[in-house]
Amino acid sequence: MIIAVDFDGTIVTHEYPNIGKEIPFAIATLKKLQEDFQLRLILWTVREGKELDEAVEFCRSRGLEFYAVNANYPEEKPEHKEPRKLKADLFIDDRNLGGLPDWGIIYNMIASGQHFNIGSFFSPYNNDEFTNKGSGKKKGFLKSIFG
Repeated sequence: MIIAVDFDGTIVTHEYPNIGKEIPFAIATLKKLQEDFQLRLILWTVREGKELDEAVEFCRSRGLEFYAVNANYPEEKPEHKEPRKLKADLFIDDRNLGGLPDWGIIYNMIASGQHFNIGSFFSPYNNDEFTNKGSGKKKGFLKSIFG
């Protein structure tokens, strides 16, 4: 599995162009995921140049190495002129719908294979609320949101 991970607001607090404070358990969780599941982690950030080098070194100094940085594979270079769209299976970013879950929740979602069913982890709603059980009929999109 390939996971793209944002830096600012996800691994560290937002203080760009400076490096923010490490978000508790971010690096430890990413390292544990690599150990337990041999995942390929890609650092996916808007940082470039000196700021990008600082972010990579920040993680490296804490024992976190990435498979690639702002690229699909380590050998990919800017001169390849490929689009910056990553071929990742999962993205961890503070700008996710619903924000960034706790790093313990992120680990459990990936470990359990439930990262495709996020509603069961941090939605206060149960899927039954969005369907009319027994009638075989689903509520419409707006009806499920506004009742």
